[in-house]
Amino acid sequence: MIEPRYTGHCHCGALGFRYATYRAPAEWSVRACQCRFCRMHDALSTSDPDGRLAFVHDDATQLQRYRFALQTADFLLCRRCGVYIGATIDISDASYGIINTHALDTPPADIADVGAVTYDDEDVDGRISRRAQRWTPVVSA
Repeated sequence: MIEPRYTGHCHCGALGFRYATYRAPAEWSVRACQCRFCRMHDALSTSDPDGRLAFVHDDATQLQRYRFALQTADFLLCRRCGVYIGATIDISDASYGIINTHALDTPPADIADVGAVTYDDEDVDGRISRRAQRWTPVVSA
């Protein structure tokens, strides 16, 4: 894995991630998905298909995977503090993920503007294809 530049954790520290990207924060694609889950968690997601992402944990028993809607990805929440840190999807022999920028340990001051997005019109194949193209490859910690 390339050297991590950004780290994040849930509130209690049980779950976290290491996000490596060469993109400057001002160039990140920060998305405010308009689905009910993301709105209720005030999630702002980002990813870099040229970066690397590792999800880590201090206490694996606190990891809650949650699937909804088209059931294509696992949304990662902490059982103890309730924070949503990111999501993963397995496609063929690879895993991809996104992070919730609100879980960054030190959010960059110059992070890109947020864009509201909706994926309501996607079917399962379209959603998987988009994620394979846009989400960050997940690697072992």
